[in-house]
Amino acid sequence: MALPRSLWSLPPEGAIRFVAGGARLLPPLARTLTAFFCATWLAGCGEMATLPADAGVGPTPTLPPPVETLFPTLDIAPAHPWSGDEGPRAAPGTEVHAFARGLVHPRWLLVLPDGDVLVAETNAPPQPDDGRGLRGAVMHVAMARAGAATPSPNRITLLRDTDGDGTADRRTPFIEGLNSPFGMALVGDALFVATTDAVLRFPYRRGATSIPESPVIVAELPAGRINHHWTKNVIASRDGTRLYVTVGSNSNVAENGMAAEDGRAEIREIDLATGRQHHFATGLRNPNGLAWEPRTGALWTVVNERDELGSDLVPDYLAAVVEGGFYGWPYSYWGTHVDERVRPQRPERVATARMPDYALGTHAAPLGLCAAAGNSLPPAFAEGMFIGEHGSWNRRPLNGYAVVFVPFADGHPSGPPVEVLGGFLDADGDARGRPVGVALDATGALLVADDVGGVVWRVTPTPAGARAPAR
Repeated sequence: MALPRSLWSLPPEGAIRFVAGGARLLPPLARTLTAFFCATWLAGCGEMATLPADAGVGPTPTLPPPVETLFPTLDIAPAHPWSGDEGPRAAPGTEVHAFARGLVHPRWLLVLPDGDVLVAETNAPPQPDDGRGLRGAVMHVAMARAGAATPSPNRITLLRDTDGDGTADRRTPFIEGLNSPFGMALVGDALFVATTDAVLRFPYRRGATSIPESPVIVAELPAGRINHHWTKNVIASRDGTRLYVTVGSNSNVAENGMAAEDGRAEIREIDLATGRQHHFATGLRNPNGLAWEPRTGALWTVVNERDELGSDLVPDYLAAVVEGGFYGWPYSYWGTHVDERVRPQRPERVATARMPDYALGTHAAPLGLCAAAGNSLPPAFAEGMFIGEHGSWNRRPLNGYAVVFVPFADGHPSGPPVEVLGGFLDADGDARGRPVGVALDATGALLVADDVGGVVWRVTPTPAGARAPAR
């Protein structure tokens, strides 16, 4: 017996009543349906990884057959933020301290030329049509449990360390009233901010503690009443003439139809002189972090791959972004591995799908990305990429919840990832924090935005491991 698909279309209040026992249903029917629901849900939640986490890491990850369940696998790490002086665990040769505490859902970072740090305090905008019905009701409760339902503060905050002790002693609202801001980029005296529905340009003055002026809209971005992946990131080309913007998909695997994916699941290029927009790379389900690799000059990104194919699929990944490249979504993953759930199938598109460069594990949720060039950590971190892994919900056991470093040689990944910060999960499986954005400050220290913890962490070398930053 299969659970009728129509139950997923119940409105949230009906879904909640259904889960709770169905107050308006006859008692025998309510008891039967609730027992069936719980048994089926537990059966879905019983799906677990059969491979070690590192099987999904590296240039050639293991890709077992898909495992589909009636209900998505859920393993939520309840949010239980740090208290007092608690904090994550730093790699040998490094130490970690709070650069700023008491922030509200800090997600993304930009270090300004004068050493000031901008942090986007932000969360999802209203999404009235995303996740409707029973599935939506359950996922809403689950995400709230994970600390992901905080109302968006909709601001960018400036953090300033005036005495050079490694802690921000001045904090001011820099820009307020934004619509779920995320990525930021500075080009000369222009500050670009990617909100959930637009790229905005603000005038920037070195040393300013706020920007009171209204923005200019550089480009509108896909949003709307679903807006499934709401985060939009932005990076400038090295000559400052173009912007590259990430736009995640509007679904898991196009279950809302491909019309809802118009202009999504891509990195787009914006020419600042003409305003022309160009689909730079497509088929990227949810790209977030962007970074320039200094040896080759290539643009790299981290991508959150699709869910609900089992705990051992699909690996999230790190990839060099090739102009005109198609990376498979929604029709295939990791090159030409076809996703049979997608209708209609597009074998001619699958045939052109590019293979990612480096798998980061299944459902690790890599978001933050920054190149290592210029950091002051020990020599083992001299060349490569720092990655903030927000952590899984669709995998048992949990994965991610760490900041890792992928070493590079000659501009490409060259070895297994190294944990830079861990301990975001406690012994009870609670999330004390969840890392997101990563950036290097003016001294070469690594900054990490921790949205659940409400902290920006600062990773520095221990005295024995200190070295001068490479410039």
